[in-house]
Amino acid sequence: IHFETYILHDDKIGKVFAEALCERARAGVKVRLLVDWLGSLMKSGPGFWRSFAKAGVDARSFGYPTIDSPLGWVSRDHRKSLAVDGRVAFVSGLCVGDEWLPNEKTGREAQRDTGVMIEGPAVADVEAAFAEAWATTGERLPIDELPDAASIAACGDVALRVIPTIPATAGVFKLDQLVASVARETLWITDAYFVGVSAYVRALIAAAQDGVDVRMLVPGTVDVFGVGAMSRSGFRALLEGGVRIFEWNGPMVHAKTAVADGKWARVGSSNLNITSWFGNWELDVAIEDEGFGRQMMETFERDLENSTEVVLKERKLFTVERRRKPRMEDWRRHGRSTTRAAAAGAIRMGRTLGAAITKRREVGPAEAINLFWSSLIFLGLGVLALWVPKAISLPFGIIAVWFAIAGLFQSWRLYYRHGRVPEATGQTAERVEDKRDGAHPGQRRPA
Repeated sequence: IHFETYILHDDKIGKVFAEALCERARAGVKVRLLVDWLGSLMKSGPGFWRSFAKAGVDARSFGYPTIDSPLGWVSRDHRKSLAVDGRVAFVSGLCVGDEWLPNEKTGREAQRDTGVMIEGPAVADVEAAFAEAWATTGERLPIDELPDAASIAACGDVALRVIPTIPATAGVFKLDQLVASVARETLWITDAYFVGVSAYVRALIAAAQDGVDVRMLVPGTVDVFGVGAMSRSGFRALLEGGVRIFEWNGPMVHAKTAVADGKWARVGSSNLNITSWFGNWELDVAIEDEGFGRQMMETFERDLENSTEVVLKERKLFTVERRRKPRMEDWRRHGRSTTRAAAAGAIRMGRTLGAAITKRREVGPAEAINLFWSSLIFLGLGVLALWVPKAISLPFGIIAVWFAIAGLFQSWRLYYRHGRVPEATGQTAERVEDKRDGAHPGQRRPA
């Protein structure tokens, strides 16, 4: 059993998963659990994790801060997958927590999410994606424990591709832009933390102006403070460009899906924001099948029955029916560690301000609010620095010391791991090594 998730709570449903994994481990099954450190931070206590170790579950944490990688925590493992015996796999946007379950006592609805079950050769791709992330946390998986796609019998005739993305690859971003450009009839998108960049916003508007029915379903109440406002800041440009936007009336829609022309669909963990596209480890499945596409369209249409369309009137955004503002206890009940979305908004605001100052690209109307707030934030920081210098200098000093210690540790480790650099030879260390390996002077060997 290979289980990878961003959030694992020590709550009712979390204990159900934990006991199931521990029971299988005690029965002799090899169980490996990979959980993101930041996503599950303060969601479970030490005793919860000791129970895994006691049962024989190999549990690891991804991306915790270390002195040799001071910025290692920036990129998160946002994948959600479960693979069993190289036979069946699940890929989704679901984490493990009570938020994804209804509560009859409080009347709380379950979060709306989407996932797929996979059988057949593609399971090997899900297993390989898990192995890739697992290798970053320690010893690699034995090769003989990874299934070969050729050895797995076909199951059905649905064409699909597993898309594992890592930081700086932008694979899903390119795919999303491509789909927006090739859609001819419909493009229906559901996203939990939409903070679109200009290139993607322009692609959606271009599709709508070409006659494509472009619709986007987003949460009406976002469980991360400020992300809803950042998301809505880009609504006007989309609405004026012909894109229809709907807000979910329930507590939270957490799905990340898209379906184009009823023939192509994407389901997985990637949100439409900078953090997911460029910074995180994500896992998605692209499916090319009219039957599956039809199911996705039917699901989307059912979701719209519980949604409110956002329209333009007198230069203001409004929704047809007003919703009750979430109370403080609602934030506590539904809140989770979703700093990835907040970070995406912060990055977007910073990029907008930089673009406006350097004039390296045109800043569109969709970014006016971002430019306003980012400028206001910098103004506040400047006033704070002049009025209370310690409020700025103290955090900066702590960060500087942390990076200095990390750099010194790295230099010490590199020095003693690779040995001292040859001295007084008139050659660089690289050339001495080349000569020793039998290479021609100045010729480099591939790593």
